[in-house]
Amino acid sequence: MRRGDGRLSHEINPGEKGPQDACGVFGVWAPGDEVAKLTYFGLYALQHRGQESAGIAVSDGTHIVVYKDMGLVSQVFTEASLESLHGHLAIGHTRYSTTGSSVWENAQPTFRSTATGHLALGHNGNLTNTHELRARVEDLAAQSGELPLGARMQATSDTDTLAALLAAHPELSNEQSALTELPHVRGAFSLVFMDDDALYGARDRHGIRPLVLGRLERGWVIASETAALDIVGASFVREVEPGELVVIDENGLRSHHFAEPEPKGCLFEFVYLARPDTSISGRSVQAVRVETGRRLAREHAVDADLVIPVPESGRYAAIGYAQESGIPFAEGLVKNAYVGRTFIQPSQTIRQLGIRLKLNPLREVIAGQRLVVVDDSIVRGNTQRALVRMLREAGAKEVHVRISSPPVKWPCFYGIDFASRAELIANGLSTDEICRSIGADSLGYVDLEELVDATGVSMDRLCRACFDGVYPVALPEPELLGKHVLEGIERRATSDDAARHHDVEGVATLMGGGASDALDRP
Repeated sequence: MRRGDGRLSHEINPGEKGPQDACGVFGVWAPGDEVAKLTYFGLYALQHRGQESAGIAVSDGTHIVVYKDMGLVSQVFTEASLESLHGHLAIGHTRYSTTGSSVWENAQPTFRSTATGHLALGHNGNLTNTHELRARVEDLAAQSGELPLGARMQATSDTDTLAALLAAHPELSNEQSALTELPHVRGAFSLVFMDDDALYGARDRHGIRPLVLGRLERGWVIASETAALDIVGASFVREVEPGELVVIDENGLRSHHFAEPEPKGCLFEFVYLARPDTSISGRSVQAVRVETGRRLAREHAVDADLVIPVPESGRYAAIGYAQESGIPFAEGLVKNAYVGRTFIQPSQTIRQLGIRLKLNPLREVIAGQRLVVVDDSIVRGNTQRALVRMLREAGAKEVHVRISSPPVKWPCFYGIDFASRAELIANGLSTDEICRSIGADSLGYVDLEELVDATGVSMDRLCRACFDGVYPVALPEPELLGKHVLEGIERRATSDDAARHHDVEGVATLMGGGASDALDRP
């Protein structure tokens, strides 16, 4: 298989990266069906959750074959490669790295040989006690006198550590091993894993990242989102519960609870991460976004001529804003649907020419108009600054920016690769200052309570940490956090003139650094 690496271009400006989810996971147990192809199409539905690498593991009851590589699902797999993956059971994974570098070794599913057979595992989320789990693997090895073959560390992701831990019990079945070890795991995890004969799904006790169960005519499906069930023709059964392990094999489905549930589902899934055609907690994501837009219009009304979305994530909130305000909805920006992964990084000279890989304005629509521009979030502010400039150059008379989430002030340690707190523009600047920084005529964010109310989920059952700094899972010391923590590299940004603070349960933060020059940026 080809090994390689590259970067993503998500925003208007080449090289500018927005919030990214960790991964998408999919699993299917369906004897007699083409499980590799079902998994391929399931991953296609989850491509938005990770575009760095993709992989599929398939079992025929005797062997597990793993095929993975860097790139999009459509780049990694061919008809021939899928035809070569035979079996009755499969799992798949699309990755965006939040722990461990974006390299082939860290692509998933992760594979292990165990005392009772084989194990392959895919993970969506981010663990917060990875160092403790590594130490636990070593302790188990010391107790047994040697490190089991399947427990040897092969990569630098938290997923690799988790797989090693599950494989470190030669005296237990994989099911028993999972029930023994999952109670020790902290942070966010929605897992699909498999051995030679069974499919497993597990969700952390807070249910931070989504995971759902579906039924096929001749089998079962586990996936990150209900949209992945739809694409393979599976009917939605229910969500995998927080703190639950489900097991599917020839005897059917059985369930275990390894931890007392304390639901804290990710609020940002409703804002941006999940597909609009997905349902979370019984609520349509599309409906939540439209309702959020309506509330945004009531909170931050403005006299304008057109409401335009920033495609695609701002679309449904913009529809809701237009419906509530009575201002006509229009498409003022054209998105290049083929921009996703790119290996070619533009030089500064090309950047200065104003190259726009992702969005381009429709001058005939926006010239001379007072615009309400609806987007899902502001992270660093660079994207919105470029967008406002672009719209003014295209002749917009006024540009009023409306954001369908509250200000993002805190980093995520549960599976979203936000900027560090030092880089978050809302950490250190007021709304008026951000408005001046991005060059808008006005700026309005939806209120946190209004957003939560729009989801239909109670505040105490949601993780809102990126908005309010309340982390539902205790965090370790700063040196034990970060994408490259297992490689001995500290990810989080530092600044010579920024003082460290311990604001949230011992988490070191940088107050306003990185955004402090926002008002002076061109």
